[in-house]
Amino acid sequence: MAGHSKFKNIQFRKGAQDKKRSKIFSKLSRDITLAAKGGVPDPTANARLRLAIANARAESMPKDNIDRAIKKALGGETDTYEEIRYEGFGPGGVGLIVEVLTDNRNRAAANVRTAFNKNGGNLGETGSVAFMFDRVGQIVYPPAVGSEDDVMEAAIEAGAEDAESDPESHVITTAFEDMNAVLEVLEGRFGPAKSTSMIWKPKSSNPVAGDDIATLFKLIDALDDDDDVQNVYGNYDMSDEDLAKYAG
Repeated sequence: MAGHSKFKNIQFRKGAQDKKRSKIFSKLSRDITLAAKGGVPDPTANARLRLAIANARAESMPKDNIDRAIKKALGGETDTYEEIRYEGFGPGGVGLIVEVLTDNRNRAAANVRTAFNKNGGNLGETGSVAFMFDRVGQIVYPPAVGSEDDVMEAAIEAGAEDAESDPESHVITTAFEDMNAVLEVLEGRFGPAKSTSMIWKPKSSNPVAGDDIATLFKLIDALDDDDDVQNVYGNYDMSDEDLAKYAG
């Protein structure tokens, strides 16, 4: 279980990197509503709803907002949302996966395509990028829950695939199908996770340097500013200095 890659280079614009808190809550509410609509409204019996609620709590989303999102699904007040995955290439040949949750497929497709076209990217066909990534579970804990060795040992015992630590977080990676089982074991030892999610983890990284870095983050910002876009993943790799400069 060797964690050699920077997990910060796995997913763009996560959590605190989002500039507008209201937009975060809007996206989280939509995810909760969709999860509740697609299964039972009880998070103990609906794994997807449990993860959505956990992520909302990690962002300090008020309980009333969470309850309202669930009731919206139960009351049939919600629009029909589609989950769509777009794939393409950004500056420097970086592979990008864009997860969208939308009630208007045509609008979403046009907005994503425009963001790519205006920022040095190229939107591809489904499957053109996904083969470069693995679909895995990700569990994040704050550093205060234990040492790197403690978390690594617990992750191994719980059946996780990998664990990485830095001064800011412990990040545990699981197989897609093992996410909830591993989470249950870890929560029994460390308590509620800071965040839980299904992510696209790159199998290898693509170095980016020079002007391509600034253009790449302009593309990411354009995608992230779209209300329909839930997550953006990329297989980029750059120095910590450049990452801090452009992603701050």
